[in-house]
Amino acid sequence: MRKSKVSDLVYMAMFVALLAVCSWICIPMTVPVTLQTFAVFTAVAVLGMKRGVLAVLAYIILGAVGVPVFSGFRGGFGMILGATGGFLLGFVPAALVSGLIMKVFGKKTWIMAGAMIAGLLVCYTFGTVWFLCVYATTQSAVGVMTALTWCVFPFVIPDLCKIALAVILGKRMAGLVP
Repeated sequence: MRKSKVSDLVYMAMFVALLAVCSWICIPMTVPVTLQTFAVFTAVAVLGMKRGVLAVLAYIILGAVGVPVFSGFRGGFGMILGATGGFLLGFVPAALVSGLIMKVFGKKTWIMAGAMIAGLLVCYTFGTVWFLCVYATTQSAVGVMTALTWCVFPFVIPDLCKIALAVILGKRMAGLVP
């Protein structure tokens, strides 16, 4: 392997580890409050779109095969298939959308913040639709407003704070990671 490929793998592995640690910092709720979104957006801000998305995807795959990297030190495909699994899967398109916006429009502070908010909306949408489908098949049907009340509204302010931290860290680390 070329040196750049090895360093890419090392940087991505560091962010996979950061994602795992951030998922273990958890306040249990219907959808647990973790620092995962902070780690997802920081990975994209620091590593760029390609490496950031690959790091998030590697994290999801590790968790799906049973490595306890998800919240509550859990792992396994059952976590992905559960009612909140859509939020985990939603990290990948969230990273892709935010990374693409930053790649196309640059990394000015307001662009990074907007890109991460757009990614967060993608994650919320993916996770809420997944929640509605899975919850309806395993429990009972719930309305969209109920799902949003359980799965999105309580997390908006904490997630915006995590985005602010991710922007700050992403700006500070700019240029440190080749």
